Formats: sequence, C-alpha cells, structure tokens
Amino acid sequence: MFPIKNYLKASSVKEAVDMLVANPNSCPIAGGTDILIRLHEGKSGYESLIDIHDLEELKQCRINENGSLSIGTGMTFSALMTSEEIQAHIPILAIAAGTVGGPQVRNTATIGGNICNGVTSADSATSLFCHNATLNIISKNGNRTLPIEEFYLGPGKVDLKSDEIVTSFEISQDNYQGYLGHYHKYAMRNAMDIATIGCAAVCKIEDDHLMDLRLAYGVAAPVPIRCKQTESRVIGEKLTPKLMDDIAKSVLDDVNPRTSWRASKEFRLQIIQELARRVVKQAIEKAGGKIQ
Repeated sequence: MFPIKNYLKASSVKEAVDMLVANPNSCPIAGGTDILIRLHEGKSGYESLIDIHDLEELKQCRINENGSLSIGTGMTFSALMTSEEIQAHIPILAIAAGTVGGPQVRNTATIGGNICNGVTSADSATSLFCHNATLNIISKNGNRTLPIEEFYLGPGKVDLKSDEIVTSFEISQDNYQGYLGHYHKYAMRNAMDIATIGCAAVCKIEDDHLMDLRLAYGVAAPVPIRCKQTESRVIGEKLTPKLMDDIAKSVLDDVNPRTSWRASKEFRLQIIQELARRVVKQAIEKAGGKIQ
C-alpha cells in the first residue's frame, strides 16, 4: 500500500489551496502518472494527496480578450492533441503531446504535472519554451506569474511553494502568431519511453530568409533550455544548406548534456546536432520556407 495519511478531493482551485495550507507535506494530484510512481518508490512529501483531477477550471483552453492563449494545467495530453485552439495556434504542442507514453498515459497524464515535476525530459516543456509561455500560479496569498524559463531551478526542482498550484500556461499573441515549427523526440524505443533528447523549433520566414528562430532542447542540460546564442547568430540568414550546418555547429555552445545509463554525453551531442538540422529544416518547411 502507498504511505498516504489523507486523500482529499477538492471541488475548486481555491479549496485545493486551502487543503494544501491545512495539510503540511501534502501534494496536489491530477493524472497521478508521476506521483504514484514516486509514492511507490517511497519518496517523501506525499503524506496527503489533494485530488484536483476533476476541476473543470483547470481543463480550459481558450483565447483571452487580449489575444493570449491560455492552456489549463489539467488538460491531458489527449486533450491537447485534439484541441482546436492548440491545433490552430501552437500545433507543435499537439505534436509533442502525441509522443508522451502510450494512449493510457496520454488519456490520464496532464501538462501541468509534466511541467511541475521539473524533469528535463518533459516532452511538453520545449514547446512552451519556444513560445515564451508564462505560468499563472495561485496561493493563499494571491496570484503570481512566472516565465517558464525561471520556473525550472535545477534537476527535478521548480519554483513552486508548498501552498501553490499552477493553474494555466499563458502564451501572448505575439509569441504564437506567425510561428510554426516541429518537435522530435529521440528515444531508444518508438513508444512508451523517456526522451534521450527532445528538440523543438519554431520560426518565421520572409523572402527566403530566417527572420526568427526559437530552438529548445530537453535532456540537453539539467533543465529544458533555449539555444539563445544560436538563435541570435542566425537571424536574417538566407535559407541554405550552410545555414543548417551553422546551426548544427552552433548549438554545441548552448547545450550541456550529461552521461547517464540511457546514453553517453558524446552520443547525446551527436543526436543534438543531427536534430538541429532535421527539426529546424522541418520547421522552416512548415513555415512556408525552403532550403535553397
């Protein structure tokens, strides 16, 4: 049996926050695909579980009055894959969602849990990084917002206090409008596997030139990262095979992968360079460009 002292089901986000405050050493649970594994392993911090799985306010995906896209943290990966708003505005996230686990996991696991567990291999993270997503966080003391790049503090560590819940990810209109791209997950198996390297890229093309590029990796550093040195170096460049080679060389200045039982650092560096070529090329083509 799992070492759980209390299981409480919240009827609203506000009630969930109150329950977190009243029950120290507690944790919200939505899909539970990560937390139940940690419980099975005997990890601490889960004496009380606050069930937020059925909260409709966390499952909404909508365009706000200011044009920003709001993605509820309670959306499952299956919901992300079929969402009209996601398909229309940030289709790269739907692609990434389709690489998570198998159908059973995608039907249960949520994007909020995927981000809040803090692992660098989170398939949804790189898409949110590419679109400069902001997290909306609620606590007993009120609300705060945080750029996703500042949310990750280290391997498995995020800027989330014990009485806080992330309610949504928000992407401003200028961070999704006109950007198209691709995500590729390199793993040892075609399904039901954690990424060895995950790579996402979105771009804007104008007159056969790369007017903007956003390139992000998972498992290329202790936390998901944007390749900002590479991005700045290639803005305005003509779409040529040389540009693809330059990007592949440049990403080595941005990444810092490690050796693990899944893959060596050297192997990961090779995959990182190859994915830079492939994923950026596919992003360019989806954005209406062509390598000349």
